[in-house]
This record gives sequence, C-alpha cells and structure tokens, in this order.
Amino acid sequence: MTTKRSLPLDTVYRHAERLYPEECCGFIHADGHVHQGVNIQGQLHQREPELYSRTAENGYTLSIADTVALNKSFASPNPAHIIYHSHPDVGAYFSREDKHRALYMGEPIYPVQHLVIDVRSGRAQGAKLFAWDGHDFICLDEFA
Repeated sequence: MTTKRSLPLDTVYRHAERLYPEECCGFIHADGHVHQGVNIQGQLHQREPELYSRTAENGYTLSIADTVALNKSFASPNPAHIIYHSHPDVGAYFSREDKHRALYMGEPIYPVQHLVIDVRSGRAQGAKLFAWDGHDFICLDEFA
C-alpha cells in the first residue's frame, strides 16, 4: 500500500501542470502506480451545457474507460486507493461538488481516499489528502 513517503506526488503534480487550466483526474493504485485519467467534463459541458454546467476548468468526470478501469481495480490484487484531481487557481480543498460526487445516498461510492492538487498559474503548489470519517470528508494530510 502507498505510504506518505511513497505517494507519487511528482507524477500527479506533472499531470495537473500539463492539463492546466483544466482539472486533471485519475487514481493511484495501492502499489503507487498512477492511472492518469482523461477529464471529459469539457465534452459533456459542450454537448449538454444545461445538464453539465461545469466546464473542465472547474470540474472533472473520468472517461468511461477510466471508470471501468477504476471499478475493475477493486477486484484485483492492486486496487485503487486514492482518486485524485486538481483545483486550478482555487486551492486544495474538498469542495461541496467534490463531496456530492464522492457520495451516493450519504455513503462513499468508492473505498478510496481523495487527493486534491492545488495548481496555480500552471504550477502545482501542493495537495491535501481527504478521507471519509463516517460523517464527512476530513483532511488527513497536507503536502507542500
């Protein structure tokens, strides 16, 4: 399992910087392997702006292929244990939208923690790791 020392921050930071000003998204397996996802939020917004009011600059949706890979990982010996995404120019916090998308009927959809990357002007500034405590998402750790 990934520990604080082995968390692949450089990889997710580069992903966030490369996609800026759009949000990046993906997940990290228990062994630290990073699955860099494709954010299709911009496509969804372009197709149906009334239904998908957020753009890729302020929202993310993993592609269908990424979602299938995420779901399959839970039945594998190397499951995903962190879902990550970036927040361009607004800081690393677990937003109301993040919470809404991570829960179904008040319970987490996936048995994972959530890493939110702070990227400003195209440069990753740090990240925060969040976990469900049974009532809400709390910050477990902060990375400079």
